[in-house]
Amino acid sequence: MQSDGLYRLSEDQAGEILQMRLQRLTGLEQDKIISEYKDVMAQIADLLNILATPTRVTTIIASELAAIKQEFGQTKVGARRSHIEHNAQDLGTEDLITPTDMVVTLSHTGYIKSQALSEYRAQKRGGRGKQATQTKEDDWIEQLFIANTHDYILCFTNRGRVYWLKVWEVPQGSRNSRGRPIVNMFPLQQGEKVNVVLPLTNSFRSFPPDHYVFMATAQGTVKKTALDEFSNPRKAGIIAVDLDPGDFLIGAALTDGHHDVMLFSDGGKAVRFDEDDVRPMGRTARGVRGMMLDHGQSVIAMLVAEDETQSVLTATERGFGKRTSITEYTRHGRGTKGMIAIQQSERNGKVVAATLVHPDDEIMLITDKGVLVRTRVSEIRALGRATQGVTLIALDDGSTLCGVQRIVENDANGDAVGDAAGDEVLPEENA
Repeated sequence: MQSDGLYRLSEDQAGEILQMRLQRLTGLEQDKIISEYKDVMAQIADLLNILATPTRVTTIIASELAAIKQEFGQTKVGARRSHIEHNAQDLGTEDLITPTDMVVTLSHTGYIKSQALSEYRAQKRGGRGKQATQTKEDDWIEQLFIANTHDYILCFTNRGRVYWLKVWEVPQGSRNSRGRPIVNMFPLQQGEKVNVVLPLTNSFRSFPPDHYVFMATAQGTVKKTALDEFSNPRKAGIIAVDLDPGDFLIGAALTDGHHDVMLFSDGGKAVRFDEDDVRPMGRTARGVRGMMLDHGQSVIAMLVAEDETQSVLTATERGFGKRTSITEYTRHGRGTKGMIAIQQSERNGKVVAATLVHPDDEIMLITDKGVLVRTRVSEIRALGRATQGVTLIALDDGSTLCGVQRIVENDANGDAVGDAAGDEVLPEENA
């Protein structure tokens, strides 16, 4: 009935309606419980059947594995779907070093340092520039290269060991600083000294197995080892070549397996052979014969022939020498006595140095009395192999020439940095 505009139910009507809904709810819940019970009993029966039927077990396992493979399988061989993130607490010093190109210089007396390449700017060839480092009068830049802060430098010693150095570990210095003695950066033994430094840049930086370290010793032994065998750095260094008693390492170079190697003896002989004549060997191997030497002779230089336009500059202890086109050194098999590089005579004495040069290079002549003479290669006459050479330096009585080194950086124009970088890059005038 209606009252005050509202429709009101009597108690009997409300009771009937409420009772009807409860009855229906009770019926629905009963149907749901019975249905769930039947489903559970059917599932139990099915599971019991699976356990009693081995073929069904195998089929189900195979289908589940196939589904997992479809969902989580790798899209290509070697790819990871998950990425491993380093814990910030596990970061080392190198992880905080920004990858930066650096100019690394090594002087004749063993001082090493690095400078950021950004301190240099491009100039046209012939610009005067600034010298990259300050050296004493009896010192000069012997090696200069550009490398990333995360690149390795392999440092070989005369005792056949190799030590690792990251470019970021090389002390940075200004243009006027000398750097730090490289011997103080390694735990060298008594009488051990670093005599070869090889930067692993560009195609070498990942230690590819198809590139090699080619080494030569004073007794004429040569050895080629895959570069990836040097990919596990150790602070204490490792053996690079097993040396016989009295022998020592005189040279090492990075190669790609397709170059000619040249060995020069103090007896005035040279041998040129394909590096494929030497099979790759392990680090601790002794090597094979590269050059046959007469009694009392030794190998004084190992060169890797790359550019046929280069010349070989040879010098003797009496101050004589010459430059000869590399094309005059024909290829022969390894293990031979080789061909004449320069006539050894009473006037010349023993050969003390051999190096690859271009006409626009400069060299430093060093005597056993500490006298240094700097000269241009273009001023040295080009002669054939079987000649005695010309005077390179006038020696005092009792003095002998003990070494010749090519000067990498020309202080007059500073072009070496540009050449090393593959561009004409020179220090800022106001650096």
